[in-house]
Amino acid sequence: MQLLLYLFFYPILWLISILPFRLLYILSDFVFFLVYRVIKYRKRVVRANIAMALPHLSAKERQEIERKFFIHMCDMFLEMIKTMSISRKEIEKRYVITNLDSYLEIEKKNKSIALLCAHYASYEWAVSMNYITSYKGYGIYKRIANKYFDKLVHQIRSKFKAHLITTKETISTIEENQRNGVLGLYGFASDQSPKSSNKAHWGTFMGIETPIHVGAELLAKRLDMTVVFLKTKKVKRGYYEATIELMTEDAKPIPNFEISEAFMKKVEQQIYEAPEFYLWTHKRWKHRR
Repeated sequence: MQLLLYLFFYPILWLISILPFRLLYILSDFVFFLVYRVIKYRKRVVRANIAMALPHLSAKERQEIERKFFIHMCDMFLEMIKTMSISRKEIEKRYVITNLDSYLEIEKKNKSIALLCAHYASYEWAVSMNYITSYKGYGIYKRIANKYFDKLVHQIRSKFKAHLITTKETISTIEENQRNGVLGLYGFASDQSPKSSNKAHWGTFMGIETPIHVGAELLAKRLDMTVVFLKTKKVKRGYYEATIELMTEDAKPIPNFEISEAFMKKVEQQIYEAPEFYLWTHKRWKHRR
């Protein structure tokens, strides 16, 4: 069954990926109409999340954020498909690192880097960073149930010189690289809700007390990694600018959880600036006090 699904959907995905961007966004407008007006995909979850996180806004303002978010989500979904065939020249034009020189200075410290980012704007196109980094780039991800689509995602990422590792493989991969003297850039999307709240660290996100991920911070402390934050801004449809902000070059002496809490504050700032580009479809506050 997995193979049949793959064989059915792959040609469709490929045809979408070779569409010119102008036609891609016409298709996105149609997908938005289906998702938002007809199917109403996770509309209640999105509405509840926005209401919890942005209670200071009026109902009309929150509804406008909701509508703009669904437009952006459909754009981003089709942009993800576009990566199957996009050229290096095209993606470097559309996803720009604004402070590349500053980042390259961080690399000169000869320490592996934990890059913290949020599910905000185009977190998928951040993989193009691997074109400009001299470090070996790793993306930490959740394995796809369909092994054929999982293999396809690996193939797409390898085109951008990125290596995918699962959460369970992260520690062993970093430790092995450290032993072999391999410097790595490890991407952690750490803004979503941890699986279990029982042993999690509780912090405040968007004014709500909730569990937060601390794994990236603890690894950075244990393995002496530099910690940076990737801030992405959507300039216009199909164009993004990213800034890499240094959080610390020496994580060990910083009190536990301060780095994770500082990261969440940076994510908050992004959301307040343009909330329509955050991924509101996940139940981020399913555990809260």
